[in-house]
Amino acid sequence: MDTMSSPDPPSGLSHIRGEGSEAHAVMVDVSAKEPGRRVAVAGARVVFPGELLEQVLAGRGPKGPVLEVARVAGIQGAKRTAELIPMCHPLGLDLVEIEFQVESPRVLAIRCTAVTTARTGVEMEALTGASLAALTVYDMTKALEKGIRIEGLRLLEKSGGRSGHWTAPEPT
Repeated sequence: MDTMSSPDPPSGLSHIRGEGSEAHAVMVDVSAKEPGRRVAVAGARVVFPGELLEQVLAGRGPKGPVLEVARVAGIQGAKRTAELIPMCHPLGLDLVEIEFQVESPRVLAIRCTAVTTARTGVEMEALTGASLAALTVYDMTKALEKGIRIEGLRLLEKSGGRSGHWTAPEPT
């Protein structure tokens, strides 16, 4: 079956071709798009019980320097997104940056910025980077407390491409 001639389903999902029993997943063809600078920023929050965040920030995690290991994991995760998310295009990333900010005595915010010059966006890379950094913080601190939560993984901002610039509304 020729996937190029299959109509998009009524839902408009870009990674599905055909309808009903003929529907199947496809990788979107981006070959006709012009390469351009693409930037995406994603975030997640790690919520700690009690005084645990203070310990983490003081470098007293049970497995070493929690934030630096999480930073490297987030960068590595962003770079490997196409291996983890089946329909993602492999991208050469020009920058991946992981930042941490204390929002409150119990909340650590994580931001991942991904930048590329490509035919498709880097939203998934930014989301993967933020999530892997958050998961690594959990992994490195779970011996102290199992009640740590990861919340609010979301795209915060993106620019470039046909849809231009977009910023997430403030959460309600």
